[in-house]
Amino acid sequence: MAMGTWLLHMWRDTGCKSSCNSQAFLTQERGTRNFSTARLAGEALAAVEPDTQVPFAAPAFNADTTTMASNSVFPQHSSSKSSLLGKEERKWMMHYIAPSNVDAKQEEMSPYSLLTVRIIKLTNAHQADFLSQPDCYVSLWLPTASDEKFHTKPIKDCRNPVWNETFYFRIQRQVKNILEITVSDDDAVHDDDEAIVLFDVAKIPLGGREFMTFPLNPQRREELEVEFALESIRDPPEAIITNGAIVCREVACLEVHLDCRMKNKHISGNELTFTVRGSFEETQRVSASCDSCSPLPDPAFFHYAKYKQPSLEVALTKKRSLSTFCACMSCGSTRRSIPLTLPLKSVPSEQEVVGEHRKFDLHFKVKKCQEDLDVRLGFGLCAQEQDFIRKRKKVVAAALKDVLQLKEDLQDDEVPVVAIMTTGGGTRALTAMYAHLLSVQELNILDCVSYITGLSGTTWTMSNLYEDPDWSQKDLKETLNDVRKHVLKNKFLACFAPDRLKYYLKELCQRGKEGHRICFTDLWGLIIETMLHEKEDSHKLTDQQQALNQGQNPLPIYLSLNVKDKISDQDFREWVEFTPYEVGFPKYGTFIRAEDFGSEFFMGRLMKKMPESRICFLEGIWSSVFSLNLMDAWYISVHSEDFWHKWTRDKIIDIDDETLFPRRPNELDTRVVCPTDSFSDVFRDVVMLRPAASEIPNFLKGLQMNNNYLESEFSKWKDCELDSQPNHLTAATDYLILIDTAFAFATSYPPLMRPERKVDVILHFNYSSGSQTGPLKEASEYFAKQGIPFPTKVPDDQETPHVKECYIVGDKESPETPIVIFFPLVNDTFREYKAPGVKRSPSEMAEGDVDVADSCGPYYINNLSYSEENFDKLVNLSYYNIQNNKDLILQALRTAVERKKQHKEEQPLQKTPDGDGVYGPDKEGTQHLADCPALGNMK
Repeated sequence: MAMGTWLLHMWRDTGCKSSCNSQAFLTQERGTRNFSTARLAGEALAAVEPDTQVPFAAPAFNADTTTMASNSVFPQHSSSKSSLLGKEERKWMMHYIAPSNVDAKQEEMSPYSLLTVRIIKLTNAHQADFLSQPDCYVSLWLPTASDEKFHTKPIKDCRNPVWNETFYFRIQRQVKNILEITVSDDDAVHDDDEAIVLFDVAKIPLGGREFMTFPLNPQRREELEVEFALESIRDPPEAIITNGAIVCREVACLEVHLDCRMKNKHISGNELTFTVRGSFEETQRVSASCDSCSPLPDPAFFHYAKYKQPSLEVALTKKRSLSTFCACMSCGSTRRSIPLTLPLKSVPSEQEVVGEHRKFDLHFKVKKCQEDLDVRLGFGLCAQEQDFIRKRKKVVAAALKDVLQLKEDLQDDEVPVVAIMTTGGGTRALTAMYAHLLSVQELNILDCVSYITGLSGTTWTMSNLYEDPDWSQKDLKETLNDVRKHVLKNKFLACFAPDRLKYYLKELCQRGKEGHRICFTDLWGLIIETMLHEKEDSHKLTDQQQALNQGQNPLPIYLSLNVKDKISDQDFREWVEFTPYEVGFPKYGTFIRAEDFGSEFFMGRLMKKMPESRICFLEGIWSSVFSLNLMDAWYISVHSEDFWHKWTRDKIIDIDDETLFPRRPNELDTRVVCPTDSFSDVFRDVVMLRPAASEIPNFLKGLQMNNNYLESEFSKWKDCELDSQPNHLTAATDYLILIDTAFAFATSYPPLMRPERKVDVILHFNYSSGSQTGPLKEASEYFAKQGIPFPTKVPDDQETPHVKECYIVGDKESPETPIVIFFPLVNDTFREYKAPGVKRSPSEMAEGDVDVADSCGPYYINNLSYSEENFDKLVNLSYYNIQNNKDLILQALRTAVERKKQHKEEQPLQKTPDGDGVYGPDKEGTQHLADCPALGNMK
């Protein structure tokens, strides 16, 4: 295309109440640029011929109403000029700096489609107000196509309103498009949402047209009639990246430079406000007080998803002085001029464009963002963890040969993966875990372990241990003696001394300056640091990589829980695992580098890098007892939330007609959601309030769910109602809400149950109060429901009141089931034996009297300090229970080795696929991740 000059006229039609309030057209010095136009008004449902080129913004043309599900409408012909262009501030000259090849790929087939939705009528509308008829309107929300909600006009005092309004959405078929159609009653005080229809657009066949009647309330015969059509359009193809569950879409970067040096107009004291709605930056302000001697202000950048077709809104804020009413105070006010709007679709890619205003020039450039992602999309293990496992297997093989007295060396595929799984329990868990690890170490079994998982109080133990890169190779008695001093000290005097309070304030201020969001869990993390250290602990999670570089220690995995505000953690919860290499969601197959946790992301790209947090702040998240809400407390007490559901849960009804839409595995049922009333909303706000939960920038922000996400690995972790509402899953939120896992799930099993880790043996160290078999039974029931191999025959203290020191479960079940060596925290034979086979003398019997069962005893969860006697008793009991069951541990390890050898004999030699995490573009420009690329290789 030859270089030309473009004149772009912009205005805002302030009198138009339509969602389409900005219009634009382009003319060229050498002629008029032609755009495809849709059919004129007069048709009940506008149709677009298959493969017709449609601009990014798809409007609706209807005899009754013209509505558009986009931020810009069809460009108009030059004959459309009118007096709306009157003022000079609304005129811009656009100069192309380089020739364009923007149309080069428009002949290629695109996965985009045009979804047409016609809202026809509602019958027998619910009368929410006793004194008046309903004033109904319908709103539509399809966040995979637009951030905006679009709505029909309200029809006053009518129970059978007819709208006949049409909306168009430009959709990407490879993402899960769930259209939410809400019927509301227009009210002067508060609009009442009567019903929300959740409709999966995948039910509409391409090229098809469907008329549907949604039964909103069968008892009242309340029905909503809607017509759908889905047609192909021809648009520039979009390259997406997906792992089968999550989709990352194309991102563009708009660069805006302000230049007012060559203008004669003086605009000192003014400010330009740039806004791109839906972008990462959203709004930026640039001072316009520059002259010929001033340097150019820094450019403004906006990163946005290309599919949203946003516009750049420019507003010039003019300051004007007001009269001074007192000697000590001068007042001023600002006046914002009518904003100018530039549809970014009209700006050619990779070319600099100059917009001329009578007071300043604006230089625009739209660039393609980096293709490399900073979020790893893949359900496999990262390259660093795979490398660690290869090194650790050599250590484990040598240790197993020694403890099992094997005659021959084990081959790599004969080495079982052994893990230690711990539960929470505050200081009780901290203390007992040290004793358990010491006992395992003295049995020479610690070197057989490849993973250690923890939550709540055991994360304190793990964090302290991994400060030493060679901790498992050193005598843990010295470490235990050091911990003893901290457990015995007075926590109130140590943590709330004046100098410590000043330290907390200084650290929190510094954290705020670094850009982190300050919350109560940050203070809690600093208190934990004081409880367990004499001075500031500078260690970070990534520092623990030094303890893994030779495979010399097991890999630590810390577990947290992501929840949602105003939703019970039994109704929505997602496991978040932390390792020294990365942090991520096994459910979505999305992970980031550990040092990037807390930084800000958009559509898989790192946008704002934050300094890595010290480990104490992560401990505050992992063990935050203050994130408990009233609903959590109720569930912990009675293990059921049924009593509260009628007040706190929306009513959801499945209304799918399988005769009309035969169900396919990737499709979601059509459902009607009946929101709770105002009283229930207030009640839910109270019982669901989390006064001190951690809010962390969401590294899934902007990502969307794949159309086939239910058929991916996601389904293994699909365990709540919200998993069937992809518009409301984690990727749609700005922040993660992370809490202590122990409130919802007592164990740290989930990371070990990922099939990629192939864990064969698990030593379950239980530190929970109350029922000692309850956590294992809860895990067994959960994984059975999820279809994940796990022992099903587990001990139950309600059936067998006498709980033993050790159980082996899973060894008699399928080879895929891990063998669990379960150690409840009980005082059984320790009462009479001080060591295996060594009975206590009468004078030593008091040392065997350890009350770990009493929830209000010395080891109560909220007791942060122990006496010397109670500390020593808990350590000795925990140490003894491992030593006394050495034979059972060795038996389980021997069974696991035999399983591996038998599996090797039964399976033919299979060739491993070359490479790991290779991108492969498909026909529609989609990039699928076979697995995980190394994070270290990502830019």
